Amino acid sequence: MERTDLIPGDARKAGPAAVMQAEGMSLMEKLGILSDAAKYDVSCSSSGVERRGDGTGIGNTSRAGICHSFGADGRCISLLKILFTNECIYDCKYCINRRSNDVPRASFTPDEICELTIQFYRRNYIEGLFLSSGILGSPDYTMELICEAVYKLRTLHRFQGYIHVKAIPGASPELVRRLGLLADRMSVNLELPTAAGLKALAPNKHRKNILTPMRQIQQGITQNKEELTLYRHAPSFVPAGQSTQMIIGATPESDYQIMTVAENLYQKFALKRVYYSAFVSVNEDKDLPALPGGPPLLREHRLYQADWLLRFYGFEAGELLSEDRPNFNVLLDPKADWALRHLDQFPVEINRADYRSILRVPGIGVKSAQRIVRARRSGNLTFDDLKKIGVTLKRALYFITCNGRMMYPTKLEEDYLVRNLTGEKERLPFDRDGMTYRQLSLFDDQQEFAFLQAAGS
Repeated sequence: MERTDLIPGDARKAGPAAVMQAEGMSLMEKLGILSDAAKYDVSCSSSGVERRGDGTGIGNTSRAGICHSFGADGRCISLLKILFTNECIYDCKYCINRRSNDVPRASFTPDEICELTIQFYRRNYIEGLFLSSGILGSPDYTMELICEAVYKLRTLHRFQGYIHVKAIPGASPELVRRLGLLADRMSVNLELPTAAGLKALAPNKHRKNILTPMRQIQQGITQNKEELTLYRHAPSFVPAGQSTQMIIGATPESDYQIMTVAENLYQKFALKRVYYSAFVSVNEDKDLPALPGGPPLLREHRLYQADWLLRFYGFEAGELLSEDRPNFNVLLDPKADWALRHLDQFPVEINRADYRSILRVPGIGVKSAQRIVRARRSGNLTFDDLKKIGVTLKRALYFITCNGRMMYPTKLEEDYLVRNLTGEKERLPFDRDGMTYRQLSLFDDQQEFAFLQAAGS
């Protein structure tokens, strides 16, 4: 049963209406609606957490405990990814679940969330839960229901697996704190890169309401780490950290603006991940851009590559782009593009260069750079050694020397290098035949859901 005693006064009118609309709807029908409604939320990949099951419940969140699978469009579907409700009091122009859209509506109850998660997990279909939501009645009312669902999962059902929950902007700090003590990861969607874009397309949402819970979560994580050093059995607060998501291409921000925002989020809010979601046109609206070529998936891909450079390769947004050069090269990945604009720093001598310089060579990743630094302690490395280490020589050979020699006679000239680097086809995550934006369901045949009607079997 839903807890109507928790509904704030201004939400009592909205709550019953949503319940009435879903009255008579089966759990399978709700699942079909609310799993499909969640497909545009991409910030759902899981992260390893040290917390393990204690043997008294089901589930185990260990570093290798979360499996990942991806749909044809590159989006993660490894968790049971659902909305609590697709009812919403807001009218964001880019959202399929906006208030003004005439779409089938449904809402789970906390008990239904628990039943779905436990039954799917017991049958080894999922490893954890990703729970987002529209806003039913008010942010506080929605967060109360989400808190109740996750609390029951953790206590009544003893579920110790991975749970990622979206915090609702505008909800009270106490509800954010309560949810943070139950979830492994939390996220607050930034939605759009700038406040101007948010005002244009989501006038009901405000940047302050988004950044406030984000800051609270960050401070709570920091405080919890200090508590755990003093008290080993202190409860964990969001042990897998927090993330956020930005929609790319719905507003006119440049790649430079987007990467600058991401860099600030990493530095000031200690985020684990910033996700970039290519804008998919699902509504007819004069304020939304036309997409004759479809969603900007290549641009999304370049942003993810650049994001990786920020987090693991020591790059800064200002090194990759600038106000004079605000967008990424669609033909080259950001690391190769940077190298071509800094040919004065190449070739790099593998046997003498420092780790940072090696890491900036196209074709050399973090693990390969670490292996190179360790291996050369035993003697000078050759190109054959680099190949065994895992270096992508077809890219790196233009930028490195071993013992003062290049692998083949090459010219450090931009035009020459561009021709060679663009001659090889880059594997893009969405470069597959028949790609669609339909989120893959856990089952194509709804009869597979028969277990829901056989509780306890």
